[in-house]
Amino acid sequence: MSSAPKDISRRHLLTGAAGEAVAVRYLKKAGYQIIQRNYRTRLGEIDVIAREGETLVFVEVKTRSGQGVALPQFAVDAKKQSKITRVALMYLSQKNEMSASCRFDVVAVRKGVKGDQVELIRNAFEMAL
Repeated sequence: MSSAPKDISRRHLLTGAAGEAVAVRYLKKAGYQIIQRNYRTRLGEIDVIAREGETLVFVEVKTRSGQGVALPQFAVDAKKQSKITRVALMYLSQKNEMSASCRFDVVAVRKGVKGDQVELIRNAFEMAL
């Protein structure tokens, strides 16, 4: 029995965790106040919840290693946007912040031999149900 799927899954999780750490450092330097990481519900997860000024920001982090042609941010498709929106609404409801000004950002991290490349996409998408 091969352990390849487990190895791939473990490598994927480690890459994602490393990318999230890079993204959090980047966001802090950009002036974001990190409120919570890995907010999980039965509906899904939001990687980072932060504040930038008065705005509550739900951040999806996408990380890729190597020199693949697909940019990480393209993985945040309509289905993923809808899931993030539903989880964000649950967060807003639980924290009694339904009237809060909020937005959705994406941080794309590309890990490479010459270091990490980070791109912050503010207002990456609107609420999508």
